[in-house]
Parts: sequence; C-alpha cells; structure tokens
Amino acid sequence: MILLKIFVILIAFVCLTAAFTRKKYTIKREITINTPVEKVYDYVRFHKNQKEFNQWLSYDPNAKIEIKGNVDGQAGSILYFESNNKKSGTGEWENTHFIENKQIDFKIRFIAPYPFTADGSLFFKSLSQSQSSILWEYHSGMNWPLNITLLFMDMDKIIGADIQSTLDKIKLNTEKI
Repeated sequence: MILLKIFVILIAFVCLTAAFTRKKYTIKREITINTPVEKVYDYVRFHKNQKEFNQWLSYDPNAKIEIKGNVDGQAGSILYFESNNKKSGTGEWENTHFIENKQIDFKIRFIAPYPFTADGSLFFKSLSQSQSSILWEYHSGMNWPLNITLLFMDMDKIIGADIQSTLDKIKLNTEKI
C-alpha cells in the first residue's frame, strides 16, 4: 500500500512538473558562404541535392529517397526518405513556401523510429556579389506529459550539431560551383 502511494505521488509530481515545462523549442544556426546567394538558393531548394548535403541522410547512404508531390524545387514538393538507421529514420521533408533567393519554409514529418513533426525556415541573405549567408531556424516540441523530457535533453546540442553539419556541407558544395 505504501509503494502504491509513493508511485501515485511520483506520477503526480511528474505530471505537475510537465504542466509547467516548456513544450516548444527553436534551434538556430547560421553560416557564411563564399558564393552568390542565387547559386546557394538554387542548390538548396531542390530535394534532388539533399543526398549531397543533408546530414541525416548521410547516416545511411542506402536510404531510400523519393520525390513526391509537386515538381522538385517548387512549393509542395516532398522528399520521402526511408531508412532503418535511427538517426536517418523514415519521414518526409516538404518545402511549403518559397521567396526567391530569400527564404524556404519547410515541414518535416518523421514517421519512424519516433513520430513527430517540425517546421522551419532557411533564410538566405546576400552579403556581397560573391558572398551570402543562410540562417536555419528549426521549430519543434513535445506535448504534455512527454515535454518533461525537455528538462533532461539538450535539443540544441542534439539537433543543432546535425543542422550545422548540413550547413557546412552546403557551404563546401556550393563553394565548388
């Protein structure tokens, strides 16, 4: 009986703590690239190029990828990816909105191994005729009561490193163009 009371108190404490814990998080990373903004934007907007720069896809070189929805490089184009590797997973990356040479909005829907959604934007900025930058904003979260895990997980560190690696590959690849 005492163990049951302790268990109920513990569950109540966890649920109450989760009620006051943040549910959303944002991760930002930025990089400067020695390539004109038009070339960087044209490279990034096409899903067909993601195999060359997307860090998550690089964890499984044999990941199955398919472009669905609208024409690649247009709003509504979807990159479907399927992998048994936990870091790659299975899901979809949909480009939802474009502002030419300025912004790409996207939505990511993971199916496996952990179902969740995220959205974000890539902001492109011309710094000079031969230099540009990309600011990547990533937004996601966890609903109550799972949001309590955000107290123990540094999502910026976990996801931010992969975002930075992706930006580094975009820089490397576009500076060769």
